[in-house]
Amino acid sequence: MRKLGLLGGMSWESTALYYAALNRGVRARRGGLSSAPLLLHSFDFAPIAAMQARGDWDGLGRLMASGAAGLAAQGADALVLCTNTMHKVCAEIERAAPVPLLHIADATGLALRRAGVRRPLLLATRFTMEEPFLTERLAVHGAMPVVPDGPGRTLVHTIIYEELCRGVVEPGSKARVLALVASHARRGCDGIILGCTELGLLLAQEDVSLPLFDTTMLHVEAALDFACAA
Repeated sequence: MRKLGLLGGMSWESTALYYAALNRGVRARRGGLSSAPLLLHSFDFAPIAAMQARGDWDGLGRLMASGAAGLAAQGADALVLCTNTMHKVCAEIERAAPVPLLHIADATGLALRRAGVRRPLLLATRFTMEEPFLTERLAVHGAMPVVPDGPGRTLVHTIIYEELCRGVVEPGSKARVLALVASHARRGCDGIILGCTELGLLLAQEDVSLPLFDTTMLHVEAALDFACAA
């Protein structure tokens, strides 16, 4: 089995989901006492969030690259960046490490294509919703994501950073996001992308009528395919 190197801690709430899902997935595929061979570089999220807020993406690129190089040096066969937002600096990671980066947008785009979803609503941090690094990669797979308006983006971003990344799930916040989803369904969106790795803590498929694409779980499945191929 191939060894995965996880770049995590952004936030640790979603990295814990990755760790559990990867191990459950290996056990389901291999049986018995099988578990996932993993290396984890878990960052302190507080300084990273501060760097994001002030737009220090060059510094973040260097930080992610250093973590990626360390995982590769320790024997990782591929890298899993356990966050959507930090895929903004995926080029720096790919230059730093001589092993493949399993891109979260590719896993999501393939799932959208298989489902025939072309105009999904993208819910994510404001960085992911407002900048093209994820939507352009999804477009390669034939999807043209729709993002909420300014107040909608602020709502989702605030819930992510002020609640979900702190392990807080508020019923009122869930209700507001569901109202946002319903308004976009009426405007013709044909799916929902949970484009932040914490959003699966808030919404599940049973909460909505449109098909739901949880990037965390789709990323995990792609990583399992890679790890279990050998």
